[in-house]
Amino acid sequence: MKSHAFDNYTPPPRDPDSDEAEELYEHFALTVDKGQSLMRIDRYLATHMEACSRSRIQAAADCGNILVDGKPVKSSYKVKPLERISIVMPYPKRDTTLVPQDIPIEIVHEDEHLLLVNKRAGMVVHPGHGNWDGTLVNALAYHLQGTELFKEGSGDIRAGLVHRIDKNTSGLLVVAKTEYAHAFLAHQFFEHTITRRYLALVWGNFEEDEGTVVAHVGRSKSDPMNMAAYPNGDYGKHAVTHYKVLRRYGYVTLIECRLETGRTHQIRVHMQHIGHPLFNDERYGGDRILKGTTFSKYKQFVENCFELMPRHALHARCLGFVHPATKQEVYFDSELPADFRAVLDKWDSYTSANTLEE
Repeated sequence: MKSHAFDNYTPPPRDPDSDEAEELYEHFALTVDKGQSLMRIDRYLATHMEACSRSRIQAAADCGNILVDGKPVKSSYKVKPLERISIVMPYPKRDTTLVPQDIPIEIVHEDEHLLLVNKRAGMVVHPGHGNWDGTLVNALAYHLQGTELFKEGSGDIRAGLVHRIDKNTSGLLVVAKTEYAHAFLAHQFFEHTITRRYLALVWGNFEEDEGTVVAHVGRSKSDPMNMAAYPNGDYGKHAVTHYKVLRRYGYVTLIECRLETGRTHQIRVHMQHIGHPLFNDERYGGDRILKGTTFSKYKQFVENCFELMPRHALHARCLGFVHPATKQEVYFDSELPADFRAVLDKWDSYTSANTLEE
């Protein structure tokens, strides 16, 4: 009997603004039948899992992602009756028409195992309903055509991704170029050992200089296209965001967010939950004046900021992880894009010229 852990995977609704920090791997388990004869675990899993090749299973085993009764095993391990197998793997290949497109992308690092992309705001990460081309994956399929995960005719829209950032968030994404690197990175995301730091401009001031938000994140029960925070843990998935104040502007604050987990819209939902929606975040209420005066001059100032940065103020600044080949920790940083810098400059000028009162 085949496990349907992969076969039943259904992507979330393909709203192009619904992928914030979403991780593209899964963890599942199965128990060996009591009548099972000895068999190599890679062969066993290949015959018991839908849409999963033996090479992908072997790559997962090489990375320590396959456990038998809690202990990592190699692909040559022979399964025995009633053993409990657990595995972490990137989401399976999804066949579709993937058109390589010569779209300019900013690559901040590339080697034979992976690459880092500094994604511009406004670019959807991978194809889906309403966005079948012009995406980052279309650009990667062109840039990496012929490599292991981007072979001609593969139609694989998972394409080396182990995480995503949403359409209107700028910043860093890591992309695997081999099955081994794909599985190796997925394991780190699952273990929460990836370093991910974001810069966010949010409404309001903070009493404290740093803090932590712990609240489950799940689809909103009233609007399934949005996410919501569930602090009682009765719905959604466990989510933790650590934040630190970098600059106070009185009515808005620049903070750094460190993700401990990666849930859809996690930072945006958590900041809304504690009363500090992201600046100009139309989905979670940040696209209107939430703090400040009633003076028309101030209102015009904020509207000018919205025009300068017609998106939510969130940038994936830093990624750190253990490299799949060298096994050394590596860190990558990206500068704030021009629109984000311009808005901060305006707030700098405004706070210098005005005395702000809460």
